[in-house]
Amino acid sequence: MEAKITLLPGDGIGPEVVAEAVRVLDTIASKFGHNLVYTERLMGGCSIDKYGSSLTDETLADCQAADAVLLGAVGGPKWDDPAAKDRPERGLLALRKGLGVFANLRPVKVHPALIEWSPLKPEKLAGVDILVVRELTGGLYFGWPKGRDIKDGRERAVDTLEYYDYEIKRVLALAFKLAGQRKKKVTSVDKANVLETSRLWRQIATTTGARYPEVELEHMLVDTASMRLITSPAAMDVVVTENMFGDILTDEASVLAGSMGMLPSASLGSDGPGLYEPIHGSAPDIAGKGLANPIGTILSTAMLLRHSLGLETEAASIEKAVDQSITDGCRTVDVGGKLITRQMADEIIKRL
Repeated sequence: MEAKITLLPGDGIGPEVVAEAVRVLDTIASKFGHNLVYTERLMGGCSIDKYGSSLTDETLADCQAADAVLLGAVGGPKWDDPAAKDRPERGLLALRKGLGVFANLRPVKVHPALIEWSPLKPEKLAGVDILVVRELTGGLYFGWPKGRDIKDGRERAVDTLEYYDYEIKRVLALAFKLAGQRKKKVTSVDKANVLETSRLWRQIATTTGARYPEVELEHMLVDTASMRLITSPAAMDVVVTENMFGDILTDEASVLAGSMGMLPSASLGSDGPGLYEPIHGSAPDIAGKGLANPIGTILSTAMLLRHSLGLETEAASIEKAVDQSITDGCRTVDVGGKLITRQMADEIIKRL
C-alpha cells in the first residue's frame, strides 16, 4: 500500500514526539511492505511566526489531499495574547472544520503496570477501558455570534452554543456503532436540565438508541459524568458528548492513565483524511529536553493505520509493542522512568 501522510509537528514538544512516531511508522511500513510518503508543514505558533497565520491555505490544502494527518501539539506562552488577531488554537479549529472531522475518539485504557501513577485508588482502576466520542465541529467553539462589545456602557462577551440535528445524529450514530464492537453500552452526556441544545441532544440520543437495541443507553448529566469518571470509571464503555463537555471530560479522564502523555486520539469525518494527535499540549517547559513521552503520539499512529488506512494488523502490532514495553518496565519520566523520548521509541521499535 502507498499512502500520503501530512505531518504537522507544531510547537513545543510536538516536533520531538512526531519524529519518534514517524520512526515507528517507518518500521511498520518496512516490515509489512508499505510505502508511506510524508509531507511536513507548519501549523500553530510556528506558522504564525513564519507566515502570519496559524494555518495557511496551502497547509490546509495539503492536509485535505492526504490520506491522513498526524499532528504534534500547538500553542505556548509566546502566542497567548488574548488580543492577538490569530492564535495557534484558531488554526486547530480551522483544521478540524476544513477536514470535516466531526468526531474525536479518545480511548482511555489503564495499563496495570501504571496504576500506581494515577491519583485514584488501585481498586477504582481495575478494568478501565473507556472510549470517549466527542463532537468536534459544533457547539460553543463554533457557534455564532461570538465576540466582545460595549452594551449599556459595559463591556460584554458573547459565545453562542448552537447545534443542528444532523451534527448530533452523525456523532451519536458513530458512538453506537463503536459500542456495538465493544461492551455494548453508551453513556450520553448532556446538560438537559438547563440547556435547550442538550434537550435536543437527549431526544436524538433516545431515537438513535432505539435503532441499536443490542446497545444499552444511559443518559447522564455532565455534572454526574465528571464525578463517575473518578468514582466508578470501570462502569463506563463508550461515552459520547458535545464539544466543550468532551474537551473537559477527556482531560479529566487522562489522569486515570497516569499521564496525558500516554493517550492518543483520532478525529474522523464521513470521508476524507482523519486527523491524529496525542491529547497532551505543547509542554514548552520541557521542549527540547528529550523528556516528552512519545507514547500518545505513537498510539495515535496505530489509530491512523486502523481508521484511515484500514491496516488493523499493523495497528495492533504497534499497540502490542507499546503494551509490552510498559510491561517490561520501559518508562519516561512522567510515569516514573528514566528513558528519554528517543529511548522510549527505541524500546517500542525493538518489540515491533
